Amino acid sequence: MVLALPLAVLPAHSSLAVQATAAGQRIRDIQGAGHESPISGRKVSGVPGVVTAVTGNGFWMQDPRPDGKDTTSEGVFVFTRTRPTPVAGDSVRVDGKVSEFRPGGSSSANLSRTEIDATRTTVDGRGTPLPAPVLIGPKGRRAPGAIKSASDTFDPRRDALDFYEALEGMRVRVENAVAVGPSGEGELPVLPGGGEGAGPRTKRGGIVLRPGDANPERVILGDALAPLPAMNVGDRLPGANDGVLDYGYGDFKLLLTAAPRAESGGLVRETTRVARSGELSVATASMDGLSPDTPRARVAALAADIVEGLRSPDLVAVSGIQDNSGTKDDDIVVADQTLAELIAAISAAGGPAYDWRAISPRDNADGGETGGNNRLVFLFRTDRGLAFVDRPALSSEPEGTEPEQGTGTAADKGPDLATTATRVVSEKGRARLSLSPGRIAPTDPAWSGTRKPLAAEVTWQGRRLIVIANHWSPRLSDDQPLFGRRQPPMRPSEWRREAQARVVARFVRSVRAVDKNAGVIVAGNLNERDFASPPTILTRDTGLTDLPAALPPHERYTAIVGGNAQALDHILLSPSLRRGKHEFDIVHRAAEFADRAGDHDPAVVRLELPAK
Repeated sequence: MVLALPLAVLPAHSSLAVQATAAGQRIRDIQGAGHESPISGRKVSGVPGVVTAVTGNGFWMQDPRPDGKDTTSEGVFVFTRTRPTPVAGDSVRVDGKVSEFRPGGSSSANLSRTEIDATRTTVDGRGTPLPAPVLIGPKGRRAPGAIKSASDTFDPRRDALDFYEALEGMRVRVENAVAVGPSGEGELPVLPGGGEGAGPRTKRGGIVLRPGDANPERVILGDALAPLPAMNVGDRLPGANDGVLDYGYGDFKLLLTAAPRAESGGLVRETTRVARSGELSVATASMDGLSPDTPRARVAALAADIVEGLRSPDLVAVSGIQDNSGTKDDDIVVADQTLAELIAAISAAGGPAYDWRAISPRDNADGGETGGNNRLVFLFRTDRGLAFVDRPALSSEPEGTEPEQGTGTAADKGPDLATTATRVVSEKGRARLSLSPGRIAPTDPAWSGTRKPLAAEVTWQGRRLIVIANHWSPRLSDDQPLFGRRQPPMRPSEWRREAQARVVARFVRSVRAVDKNAGVIVAGNLNERDFASPPTILTRDTGLTDLPAALPPHERYTAIVGGNAQALDHILLSPSLRRGKHEFDIVHRAAEFADRAGDHDPAVVRLELPAK
């Protein structure tokens, strides 16, 4: 549903009315008290303003004589197509046509930006003092804490969408802002006023996404007009920083007009403790497109996450491993060189010898970057009591294997493992897998164009476990933005993850139907928040417990999206493992840092499992 309709609609039968020139209009009359101009499509002449900022195809101007009302903006973007001649501080009058520019096209779910398509700009004076900026935050205008689901009433006091719309195109100020996400891709999410009154905050300075609270008090700074410094969560921008408020592709953005000065908050990367004797450690790690083309410094940083951050766990469910040719779109799908370089970097960082198992995907069948052939991998060490159960047994391989037709492994004599599902079989009342490693329902439509979950049997000091690595569908361009014209926003990608949750849940139930006390670990990037429906589907009727959901809110996050800290990576345990002594830790080493090697924090669970 469209949030707000124009307050005035021109008669459809009168084309003359649409083309009539509106003389004497001021910016607030053009903006109106709504998300679209009440005079969109009409020509205007002599609209006065002071130029506040200039970009390559237009400029922003603001009325120096505001009406004092908080419901209508006093600023507007003037579209000139080419580099404009006016500069900041010029007093101008603009002729042109009022229009609504919607990023992504007329059918997109984005809001639109009201602008004047200029036909003539007259400069009446130079060096005019800029209108005073509107302070937002604890000591100024506070953004409402909610976005209304559906309303035809424009109310900036109660609806965050309307709050920012009423400031569109105006000069806005934030004071003593604190970063709640790392800088990247020309943006920086901050909280004004040091975050006073916002929450709940993470223990390291971010802000936590909660059901029904998307933290609209966040302000996204953009670098379209001035560069932004590299910043981590908790870093600060002391003093006042001014810019113009713009809208583009799902977010209102404050485009600062001068480069800000940053102060470090002193954030350091976390490390977890070393697993004790008798403790099995199982972790998640995202490589985010690792290949032989990856810069050596980034490979070293990813290896350090495993060795220093996770303290060299026994088993790691790894996602984001590309084939040996990276994103070159060729016939190569194997990734033995990619993994050899990662294992060498782990050794160089002081880690133990690791081995690996994976199944090569069909070429370009598993999503990610074209040609990259991303896959899931089990990385494991065998010096502390863990052993990998290979079924069917492999031919002699010195280090690792990636079953694929024609590699010389046992897979040559068997089925195509990329499309053959592993099944649960009973062996003396114990659950076993027909293939280990093996893919779970790889031909199910739920996995079309995305990574298929990988299941394996391992033993820990004689105790048999089933581990499932995951990388579910990411958010898609079809997902509607939080700051968009349809509320609540639809998220089609969540429907896909719900289907994927049902497939994995069905597999877990089949394991426990054979052996209700089977030890099952589900791990990886589910690309979904702990309170959303896909994790709920996964835990319903399976007996699985989602470990991140049990953490205090200020620790419950593995990723930061638009400044919102959230748990997208999960480790889940079956009842027999959950009842035993265990310890879960999200190790914050990536999501909060501008120089991160990956986007997601790794996580680890240590399970005290007596030998059998």
